Amino acid sequence: MPTRRNVLAGAAAAAAAPALAACGESAGATRMTSATRRKPGQKVKLVFWTWVPLQKAAALWNKRNPDIRVEVQMVPANTSGGYQKMHSSIKAGNPPDLAQIEYWALPEFMLANGLTDISAYGADKLKGEYVDWQWKQGEFAGKTYAMPQASGPMGFFYRQDLFDKWDVEVPRTWDAFRRAAMKIKKRSGGDSYITAFSPGNVVWFSSFPWQRGARWIRTEDDTWVVDVAGRASLEVADFWDGLLRDKLVAPIQDSQSAFFKGLQTGQLSGWLGAQWQDALIRGNAPRTKGKWRVAGLPQWEAGRHVSSNWGGSATAVLQGSRHPVEALRFAHWLNTDPDSIDLLVAAGYGWPAAKLDLKKSALGKADPFFGGQVYNEVFETSDRNVDTSWQWAPTTTQSFGHIQDNFAQVFAGHGTIADALRDAQGRIVDDLDAKGLKARSAS
Repeated sequence: MPTRRNVLAGAAAAAAAPALAACGESAGATRMTSATRRKPGQKVKLVFWTWVPLQKAAALWNKRNPDIRVEVQMVPANTSGGYQKMHSSIKAGNPPDLAQIEYWALPEFMLANGLTDISAYGADKLKGEYVDWQWKQGEFAGKTYAMPQASGPMGFFYRQDLFDKWDVEVPRTWDAFRRAAMKIKKRSGGDSYITAFSPGNVVWFSSFPWQRGARWIRTEDDTWVVDVAGRASLEVADFWDGLLRDKLVAPIQDSQSAFFKGLQTGQLSGWLGAQWQDALIRGNAPRTKGKWRVAGLPQWEAGRHVSSNWGGSATAVLQGSRHPVEALRFAHWLNTDPDSIDLLVAAGYGWPAAKLDLKKSALGKADPFFGGQVYNEVFETSDRNVDTSWQWAPTTTQSFGHIQDNFAQVFAGHGTIADALRDAQGRIVDDLDAKGLKARSAS
C-alpha cells in the first residue's frame, strides 16, 4: 500500500512532481477506513465536523434520507484548534465520518494519512459536476481525497454612501486605491479609513501577492521551492508598508469586535474580502443595510481583471470512517443539490464548487443589503479570473505562523512587512526540511 507521502505527489494543487516522495512523516491514523455493508433497513449515523452552521442543510438531507442521518457538530473556525481536534481524533481512532477542511490544510492531512481515498468509492464519476480547479484541490496523484465545497473569490466591499459623501471614486487600480485612501482620510477628518490591514491573517494577506502573480510555494521535480520574498511579493509588501506608514489603513484584526464596529460606524469605509464575507458584514453591521456595494479588486495594471482567492474548503471523509459510501453520498449532495446550495449560501459558506447557473440560484438575486446590486456578478467575474496555479505546502500552518509572528513584530514597531517576508523565507524552507522533504529557497 502506498504511503501518503508518495500519494501526495502533486502537493496542494495536484502538481505532477513527486515532491513528498522523500518525506519521513509517519502515518497518523490508527484506524483505516473500511466500508461496513448495511443490512436492508439498517440506519446509519454520520458525524460531520464543521464551523459553518450547516444544520438546515443537514436537516433537509435527514428528511429526505431517513436511513442515513447526519449530525452536524461545530468546531473552531479557521484556526489550528479545529484541525488539532481532527488530527487528534484520527490518531485516537475515533474520527467523525466527515470534516470541513480548508484547501490550504488538505496537504497537511494527507501527510498525516488523515484522508480517505474516495476514488475507491466512486468519487471520480462525479468530477464533471464541479469547477475543475476546486476539484483539483482534493486530488493527489490522480486520486480524490476530498469533495470540493466552496471557494472565496476576492472583491472590494465599500460604503457607497460614504464614497458619495466624500466624492471618492471606486478605485480600479492600486494607485487609485492609495489616492482614494488619502481622500477618505482627509475628508473624514481622520475618522475613517478605506480599509483595514489584518495583521494576524496571513491567508488574507497572501491573496494580494497571489493576485500580483507571486507563487509562495511550487514544486520542481522532487523539490519544494519557497518564494515568499520574491519580487512580486515584495512589491505588494512595499505597497502596504506605505499605506501603514502614512496611516491610510487601520491596523485592525478582521472578524473581531473592533473590526465589526468599524464596519458599523463607518470607521472602515471598505474591506478587501472574499465573497463569503457578505454574510459577516450583513450579520455584524445590520444598521448599514442598503449602503454597501461590491467592486472587483483594484488592479496593478489598468484594464486587467486579475483576481485571487481567500479561503475555500472541502468536505473530506476522514481516515477511519466506517461508512465512506454513505459519507461520499452526503458530501456530494451537500455541495451540488440546488436546495442545499441555497441553504449553504444563506449560511455564508462561500462560493459554490458546483457548476451552477448564477441566475437560477440564490446568489443571482438583487440584494437589498447591497442597495439592490446583484453583487455576486462581481464575484462570478472574480472567480473566472483567479490564477488557479497557486499551491499550498503541507507545512502551511507552521509556515504562516512564522509570518504572523513577524507581522506582530512589525506592528510593535520593528521592521516592515517586506522584512517579515524576507525573514520567513528561510524558516519555511526549514519547516519542509523538518518533514523530511527536499526544499530550497527560490533565491
